Amino acid sequence: MRRTAAIAIAAAAALSSITVAPIARADDFPSRPVHVVIAFPPGGPTDFVGRVVAEKMKDALGQPVVIDNKPGANGTLGGEFVAKSDPDGYTLFLTTAGAVTVSPHIMPDIHYDTLKDFAPVALVTTVTEVIAVTPKSGIKTAKDLVALAKEKPGTVPVASTGIGSPPHLAQELLAASANVKFLHVPYRGAAPALTDLLAGQVTALPADIPVLISQIKGGNLIAIGQASNKRDAILPDVPTLTEQGYPNTDASNWYGLLAPAKTPAAVIAKINSAVNAALNDPATRDKLVQAGATPVGDTPEKFGTFLKAEYDKWGRVVKERGIHE
Repeated sequence: MRRTAAIAIAAAAALSSITVAPIARADDFPSRPVHVVIAFPPGGPTDFVGRVVAEKMKDALGQPVVIDNKPGANGTLGGEFVAKSDPDGYTLFLTTAGAVTVSPHIMPDIHYDTLKDFAPVALVTTVTEVIAVTPKSGIKTAKDLVALAKEKPGTVPVASTGIGSPPHLAQELLAASANVKFLHVPYRGAAPALTDLLAGQVTALPADIPVLISQIKGGNLIAIGQASNKRDAILPDVPTLTEQGYPNTDASNWYGLLAPAKTPAAVIAKINSAVNAALNDPATRDKLVQAGATPVGDTPEKFGTFLKAEYDKWGRVVKERGIHE
């Protein structure tokens, strides 16, 4: 009987510790470094934005904000890692639109539900998609590219950073609006796609402005159209695709910060405050703007509403265009 009682007491103690251990406390958060997962290699636009913002977030949080690059599968490997992490605020996901609003509609074996497995923290930046070509291509406008596609249906190679990525969606929307067909050439990221564009292996590349801006300013590439509802301030002389006669072609990308679902609201509020403080810092804002990223910020609730709208929007586009792996 004494042995049975001892076992019962030990079991009760173990159950008690299991019950209270996972509860994250907001009053002492953060008490150690915060990790931000970026699902792309170092040196890309998401990595750049993440490092610029993280550098300033640490001032508000009083702890280092460490960038962890976990590339693969158009951002979904990093997303899966964060979705399965402890909901304590110490593991976050700086995601692009593709990984959480497009890929879930394309990849049948994805291991997270965007709207159930993540808690919105903040919309960090928006990024315009720009279509670029080389001067040697002879293409100067979006109409020139469309004319070439009409002349050679399905054979004009247009690169992207992966199936379902915003650059892929930009070309799909242009193809639908202009009633043409391009030859989609997906790459594993922006760097190899840009390398092949410069080498003339592909005809055009839609990409985030931060990917292309230095090559455009250096004269190595020509920007022929912005896949956005308005011109980005850093490229004021480049017309949108809509201005060139191709409506419904807004494929604007964005970078947002997510936490695992069930992260305490008070912890999310602290992280959100740190993000907004970073984005309101003049030096940080200037670095982002000069690279072609527009700082946003605001509340977790507004980001959640935006995320749901984007999820539904791109789900419709994927279905209408028959996009698949």
